[in-house]
Amino acid sequence: MAYRASFALMVVLGVCVTATDVAVILVIFSHTTALAGFTRDEVLFLYGAAGLPFALCDLLVSNVDRVSQHIRAGTLDTMLVRPVGTWIQLAADRFAPTRAGRVLQAAAVLGYALAVLDLDAGRLWMVPVMLATGTVIFAAIWTLGGAAQFLLTDAPEVINSFTYGGGQLTQYPLSVYGRDLVRGVTYVLPLAFVNWQPALYVLDRDDPFGTPGFVRFLGPVAAAVLALLAGLAWRQGIRHYRSTGS
Repeated sequence: MAYRASFALMVVLGVCVTATDVAVILVIFSHTTALAGFTRDEVLFLYGAAGLPFALCDLLVSNVDRVSQHIRAGTLDTMLVRPVGTWIQLAADRFAPTRAGRVLQAAAVLGYALAVLDLDAGRLWMVPVMLATGTVIFAAIWTLGGAAQFLLTDAPEVINSFTYGGGQLTQYPLSVYGRDLVRGVTYVLPLAFVNWQPALYVLDRDDPFGTPGFVRFLGPVAAAVLALLAGLAWRQGIRHYRSTGS
């Protein structure tokens, strides 16, 4: 905050960069009235419901994937002897508050979609649940990526394909993708529970892939299971860490 003008410009830049994703959606709907059966405002709802938890994790958790840099430099040793969890220290390492612009942009899109869509008030309780679920899922994926780097050591781009790639994938209705991919992000890496399955309930829509209706309510369960697996993987990575040897 010693450089307030720079801070403000970086926040605005973050808003502008992520706004290009919305611009792409608007361009698509300038040529069509529906995308895989979903209207423009419904797609914006999906975008905001996925973008907000992703932006929060990008702000608060994403630095965990820098663990490989600390492993190579030997600076992870310093974190291990401090009376604070290593995961928390890595998440806070080089914290970039300028990423808050992305959070504001996603929240604005979600707020707009909720305002213009004629949604059943009795189904809106799912919105905060899906936001919390999405945040846990993205945080768990970043943690799994960080844990994997104890073995891979230098593969941040591989991890980014699941974190940032997952964020991009969930911006659109999953019905635009192939059935096998949708099965993978439902039953293996549960990205479908970030926004797709709960959004089908909020929008009162049938699943194009014929998934049973009760699956829409399994988001918290999927998030809890993935978080547990991520925690175990992180713990194993820390326990098997043997420093640089130098």
